[in-house]
Amino acid sequence: MRVLVTGTEGYLGCLTAEELLRGGHEVIGVDTGYYKHGWLYPGLEHTPETLALDIRRLEAQHLDGVDAVVHMAELSNDPIGDLIGDITYDINHHGSVRLAETARAAGVERFVYMSSCSVYGVADGTVDESSPVSPQTSYARCKALVERDVSALAADGFSPTFLRNATAFGASPRMRFDIVLNNLSGLAWTTGKIAMTSDGSPWRPLVHALDIAKAIRMTLESPRDRVHGEIFNVGSEANNYRVRDIAEIVASEFPGCELTFGEPSADNRSYRVAFDRIREVLPGYDTAWDARAGAAQLRRVFESIDLDTATFTGRGHTRLKQIEYLMRTSQVDAKLFWTAS
Repeated sequence: MRVLVTGTEGYLGCLTAEELLRGGHEVIGVDTGYYKHGWLYPGLEHTPETLALDIRRLEAQHLDGVDAVVHMAELSNDPIGDLIGDITYDINHHGSVRLAETARAAGVERFVYMSSCSVYGVADGTVDESSPVSPQTSYARCKALVERDVSALAADGFSPTFLRNATAFGASPRMRFDIVLNNLSGLAWTTGKIAMTSDGSPWRPLVHALDIAKAIRMTLESPRDRVHGEIFNVGSEANNYRVRDIAEIVASEFPGCELTFGEPSADNRSYRVAFDRIREVLPGYDTAWDARAGAAQLRRVFESIDLDTATFTGRGHTRLKQIEYLMRTSQVDAKLFWTAS
């Protein structure tokens, strides 16, 4: 299968591209390059040819001969949405829907969209794919809007599938330290201390980056009628944790780490997620990693590269800091297009 993957120079994208290449697929990468230089360690045996292109400028000719699009190139977290909400909607909602429309017009048969369990927002009990969504942030609202609008494009010749990933964790050569388990692990390694600003009571589902990549590959390799128009939560019930549980697991994997908790937070986002459906529809899919294995993996990586504080806290591995830097230095304009300079 000839697959165009957006965001191949990102945390998840580089691992997904490698997973597909190892599976025998032909991969074309697309990335605008915001995080191009964010390497933490060498760790990829297979990388695709990558077009340096903003998804808002992808046209039909870029999709010539493409069988499937895997779309994950969006502004990637809540703090960026808080900083530039209008541009978040421009890229994450309108840009993603335009890409799907372009893919359909170009005759692309499959479209796999990286959504998020953050669309559930605040929920009592355990939610599944049939539960109402309650997105609380610009980032999450855009995910829900893309699901709605791209679902409406489904047709005999165009099959979208939506993967609602749990919060990602684990090592990637293009590392991110602005997601919970990775951030706590970096704190434990560089400071020997995790000082939580809340009591850690909210629930969060986690999923390792490699388990996301596997879900994408298996979705593409599944018969069309099994995944046409479907939504799948990506993760496992065993990886539903309270934030305090994640902190305790991480602290235990970094000997000597001191852990403290704060008062209950005003942030009421909390949700536990059911993951039965993906295992029912994609036979053989299961997650290979839990939080403890992920924290241990990160400790091994940090040891091997002697991770220092400057690298951990620098803009190379924190999305908001990098976007702020590109804007401050006028390397991108007000709409986050690269400037001529």
